[in-house]
Amino acid sequence: MISAFRLLAGDLRAKAGWMYESRGWKAVLKVLLTDGTAAMVWYRLMQWAQRNRLGPLAMVFNRVNTIFCGCVIGRGAEFGPEFVLIHSDGVFINASVRGGARVFVEHQVTIGAEGRESPRLGSDVFIGAGAKITGGLTVGDGARIGANAVVLHDVPAHATVACPPAVIVALRPPPAPEDRHDPA
Repeated sequence: MISAFRLLAGDLRAKAGWMYESRGWKAVLKVLLTDGTAAMVWYRLMQWAQRNRLGPLAMVFNRVNTIFCGCVIGRGAEFGPEFVLIHSDGVFINASVRGGARVFVEHQVTIGAEGRESPRLGSDVFIGAGAKITGGLTVGDGARIGANAVVLHDVPAHATVACPPAVIVALRPPPAPEDRHDPA
């Protein structure tokens, strides 16, 4: 349970940094009352239950997240530290999706399977409101998915994609290791 608590604490600090440009305890307290935070808590509880082979409890946490937060995250979905749901309403994430650290998700986002293939997201990824990412594709580290983009193909590292269907609109150089914090 300690590692689940640490993961959740990191998630909350990352959201505080995103929203209030501070990771301090006052900003974290404010984040506890913002949209999307409850869904993050229920997701981490579900993830903890899954890892500890408490399937029925994981199903309860999943259902609570769906009913009270409007957020569906499949029980097998795995995200690294600092996973942030900026807004949780209408978010759907397939159970076989894998994501790295510092994945930031806006509202009305779908990350889904096509057939039995699901997306793999790198670290430092931002997904804008209404974006759809489907199929066995890879979204590279540092990528930015624009609002309402429909992503059907791999997205290179540090690329920004926009439009349905998504097209690369910019490529940035990778940040220096000391600059790797919250996505901008």
